[in-house]
Amino acid sequence: MPLVKSGQIVEDRFVRVADGASAPDGIAVIVGGARFLAEAEVLLQRSAPIGVVWPNDRSVGALAPYLDRVALVALMFPSFRDGRGYSQARLLRERHGFRGELRATGQVLRDQFLFLLRAGFDSFEVAKDADAAAFAVSTRRFDVFYQPSGDGRATVFRQRLDRIGWGAQAR
Repeated sequence: MPLVKSGQIVEDRFVRVADGASAPDGIAVIVGGARFLAEAEVLLQRSAPIGVVWPNDRSVGALAPYLDRVALVALMFPSFRDGRGYSQARLLRERHGFRGELRATGQVLRDQFLFLLRAGFDSFEVAKDADAAAFAVSTRRFDVFYQPSGDGRATVFRQRLDRIGWGAQAR
């Protein structure tokens, strides 16, 4: 599956490790959420980065104690109609302060890319190479937004306040 990050198709540095399989040393790995919680302290002591595939039917609050030591959280989209991953992304970024890589995986459609970015995702596993190419175009299509979001970009209102020197007073 192609991986899109920063608007470009990139090589995935993480290797998925099945439950029950040993995690190779010195290689960045992604493990399932249940395995991560069961073996968190052992996995976090590895010398390479660790990532977690988190199901969309589970609270991200369970990851909170480990987020400062996790390099990647991959949130599942089992269906393009299931938007729970958006809420999980916002919670991870805004409530829990997660600054690592936030990856969308599963049924990620090209018309959702911009919304996923706005929710705080910064990498995407896509099913088709054509979708990966379309992503690069869609990320540059809009650069001004009215709604606040999890991606940290200033809204139009905030930009206007900053431009006239009232930004610091409004905060």
